[in-house]
Amino acid sequence: MITCLGDLFFPEVGEATVTLLERLGVSVDFPPGQTCCGMPLFNSGYRADAAVVAERTTKVFEHSEHVVVPSGSCAYMVKHEYPHLLADDPALRGAAQRLAARTWELSQFLVRVLGVSRVESSFRGRLTYHDSCHLLRGLGESRAPRMLLEGVEGATVIELPGADECCGFGGSFSVRLPEVSAAILDKKLANVERTGADALVACDGGCLMQMSGGLSRRGSHVRALHLAQVLAGDAP
Repeated sequence: MITCLGDLFFPEVGEATVTLLERLGVSVDFPPGQTCCGMPLFNSGYRADAAVVAERTTKVFEHSEHVVVPSGSCAYMVKHEYPHLLADDPALRGAAQRLAARTWELSQFLVRVLGVSRVESSFRGRLTYHDSCHLLRGLGESRAPRMLLEGVEGATVIELPGADECCGFGGSFSVRLPEVSAAILDKKLANVERTGADALVACDGGCLMQMSGGLSRRGSHVRALHLAQVLAGDAP
């Protein structure tokens, strides 16, 4: 599942994800009918519209053995909100529950399904990692991405102060409350730059868009990269 941010803004992340999975022996299929997971609608209170998207997405991926998502936010939406959105229809609820059970955020799929703790990849420099909110709090995952980064040859992984704090994106939150969002981002990026890292790694397109934009405006040398890019060796 490419996600809408991946499709529109970070196609290189989708390509890196496919490269990485195929290198690990996974046969990758890309259902062309997929669209947004519906989280923007859901978070804005349009539950009925989000349910329509959930029903469609459930059908698009009904024949997939596993659904791998390079986004903690979208993986959380499918795993935790789809069964609730489709709860009124027993058949749809069952389909949503089955989809939820086989949907994985990328790092979790690598570690928990494939049993991978180290990927043959290299990065020359210092990396620091940001915990995206939905991956950390919604899916309860913090260890898998760090484990994979620690196995990257040549990389020095530096723990980010306040790694578990929001970057300020929050989907439409950053549009509705831009001043608050900017203040949260400034704190995050100040912490990033204090680490001396060459690259900031995250597992969510929304966080990457927020933080890469802020780094660019600051004239920072720090690059914002998706975990897939680092592991696939596609880091620019």
